[in-house]
Amino acid sequence: MTDDKQATGSPDRDRISLSEDYEVRDWSNSLGVSEERLREAVQAVGNSADKVRAYLSGK
Repeated sequence: MTDDKQATGSPDRDRISLSEDYEVRDWSNSLGVSEERLREAVQAVGNSADKVRAYLSGK
């Protein structure tokens, strides 16, 4: 994850960072889950957005 908030791209969209409050909020809203559920999913499968989506959908 880049520290430069202007430098976005695929790596930013493909990974979920729990260290930034705004990212936790945005990912929680995007995935329709609570912050707690998002953190649980990332802990279970890592920070890959695709893996987290699959985990949350029960696949």
